[in-house]
Amino acid sequence: MKHSVTHSLGRPMARKVARAAFEAYSERFSDFNPVTTWKSDDAADIRFSAKGIELSGAVSVTDNTIEMDLNVPFLLRPLQGKAVAVIDREIAKWIAKAERGEL
Repeated sequence: MKHSVTHSLGRPMARKVARAAFEAYSERFSDFNPVTTWKSDDAADIRFSAKGIELSGAVSVTDNTIEMDLNVPFLLRPLQGKAVAVIDREIAKWIAKAERGEL
């Protein structure tokens, strides 16, 4: 599942947003055992468990997007819409914080 969230923050601030969002997500949803491994300033591998199934994917930060590519097993595909809504809401919250100078 590929998904992209647009922003107007520029790459350096978008990096901070992505890192802060995933750090907060890891704390807030620790029951899902989320792991984010940054491979470079702009790219990370992510994984977490849901209902005993491990999900993995990648995140990348560009000048005007935060892009995610998640490997969603067939059994969980009906939940993709809900997952995209949660991702959008969480990243939008962090983008808004950055725009207000709170990050």
